[in-house]
Amino acid sequence: MVKVKDLKWKQDMKVSELVDSYEFIGFQSVELQRASDVIVKMKKDSAKVFLTFTSNMVTSGLRGFFAQLIDLGIADVIVTTVGGLEEDIMKATGEDFQIGSFQTDDVELHEQGINRVGNLLIKTESYMNFESLVDKILKELYEKQNRWAVSDMLREIGLMLDDESSILYQAAKNNVPIFCPAITDGAFGFHLYLFQQEHPDFIVDVVKDFGNILFASSHDDRKGVIALGGSISKHHAILSTLLNGGAEYAVYMTTAHRTSGSMSGANTNEAKSWGKVKDESDVATVIGDVSITFPLAMIRALDELAADGLLKGLQENRTTGVVK
Repeated sequence: MVKVKDLKWKQDMKVSELVDSYEFIGFQSVELQRASDVIVKMKKDSAKVFLTFTSNMVTSGLRGFFAQLIDLGIADVIVTTVGGLEEDIMKATGEDFQIGSFQTDDVELHEQGINRVGNLLIKTESYMNFESLVDKILKELYEKQNRWAVSDMLREIGLMLDDESSILYQAAKNNVPIFCPAITDGAFGFHLYLFQQEHPDFIVDVVKDFGNILFASSHDDRKGVIALGGSISKHHAILSTLLNGGAEYAVYMTTAHRTSGSMSGANTNEAKSWGKVKDESDVATVIGDVSITFPLAMIRALDELAADGLLKGLQENRTTGVVK
């Protein structure tokens, strides 16, 4: 049994020291510290890591952090929703998002041509600029070939960008596949539809991409899942681990609760009933705002991996294809 210990502040306290102290505080702080430990374990065990997140996290300042994690070799597979990819492209091409208020007048925002995501604000003009860019992107893709698996298409788009803080750019640069099973669920999907009306032979193959995510890992691989939020991005990843024997490690972070019966609220124990996570796996479920919980847990994990000389090694392994 671990005894409760009082948290004490000290000057210049590191994030790692703070998160280490969470083990002794209680409630969700204990789960957050455990989540950080599980992330460290999955990387030290050379597990293939599936990182999943929903689009609202890309709207926020977490977008650049995700891109950095890809470049550091933390994520081997990305699964997300199309809104996040749209906004990644927007930010990569110079669009700025603003921080507003949860209590703002939404009718007034609509009249001003501003869209709200929580307390974040996106100008309608930004979407108009994005839509003009998408038309050019689709024409370039069509000139190369007329049939694309989604992840192959997203890699090609990433190669068109030039932004170190872009998820698509870093994924393409580091050969990390991005899967987006609901590619039509947004402005990008609408423009895919419009483009296909003019080019009926242009096909985006979602079914083929399901095969691609299945072959992204195997029964023999050790597998880890870091699922931020829920929805289809979380389920698509853990379904693929289920079909390949289940994950050895899983960290879920969400504001949803298990009592809803939703995918967002389903915890790691529930995943064991399906075989998505193995019975003996190391797991943690953290209830709370991911914009707070994930940076804390991940930065502490990065500090430990860096101290052990693993971050550079992870990058070298991806480049050479050697697993140590």
